[in-house]
Amino acid sequence: MGLTEVCGGALMASNAQNVLFDVQGPRGRVITLVLNVVGLLLVAALAWVVLGKLADQGQLEATKWTQLFTARSWENFFLPGILSTLKAAGLAVVLSVVFGLVFGVGRLSSLAVVRAVSTVVVEFFRAVPVLVMMIFFYLGIGRTGIVQPTETPFWAVVLALMFYNGSVIAELIRSGVHGLPRGQREAGLVVGLTESQTLRSILLPQALTAMLPSLLSQFVVILKDTALGYIITYPELLASARRLGSGDGNILQTLLMAAVIFVVINFALTSLAQWLSGFLSYRTSGRTKPTVAPAPAAVAPAAR
Repeated sequence: MGLTEVCGGALMASNAQNVLFDVQGPRGRVITLVLNVVGLLLVAALAWVVLGKLADQGQLEATKWTQLFTARSWENFFLPGILSTLKAAGLAVVLSVVFGLVFGVGRLSSLAVVRAVSTVVVEFFRAVPVLVMMIFFYLGIGRTGIVQPTETPFWAVVLALMFYNGSVIAELIRSGVHGLPRGQREAGLVVGLTESQTLRSILLPQALTAMLPSLLSQFVVILKDTALGYIITYPELLASARRLGSGDGNILQTLLMAAVIFVVINFALTSLAQWLSGFLSYRTSGRTKPTVAPAPAAVAPAAR
């Protein structure tokens, strides 16, 4: 790489930065530094005031925090709450994917009736809040007697999460297929595939791979939304933490512990999503081999 190319690359990078924002002068840098220092001081002062209030109320006593790490707290409250959360979230994820595939493909159907019905279903369940659906299913299932009364909250949580997040997944599938190059569909039709065969064999697999990060992010949303189940008495992690804190008088501490557990689980899922996305991108990316120039053909000597 020559000196001219290096200088040209540096100049292009500098121009790109100038397009994004104006370069600050000496006075602007000083003002930015002062504002940053003032902001840090305000945050530190707010934290000091909050900690002082908590100390006056006795919330920083060691006994209120050590109770979180006892065998009783984990065996009777935290671990059962985590298992209930993962149980509802796992089943809701499976049902949401099935629901999303069915109605996502339905919105891409060549039949107008199927597209219309799928669109109405998807848009309806996307518009209804998850909590409203949980309460509706909780009251409806409880009155029908289809399941045991103790299982009613569980199924209300699962069904509400399935309908809402399944509708979001259906929209992800539709937008993922429409985001593919038009040549993919045309190539399938050229080789003799029908519209449905092209969708199933060519478009849908590529769309699922492309939207995998968004799909896994939706799984994180499902996991977090299980916390709404405490309103309908489902014993998930948040409800278990509230019961423990109400009994021991350290509700703030138990809720903070529940928040930390949610953060750890969601961070693990997000890390898995990033790794899986990179792994699939590596596996599905094409590899090129260096081309070797053919040897020049031997020239026959001219006839004398």
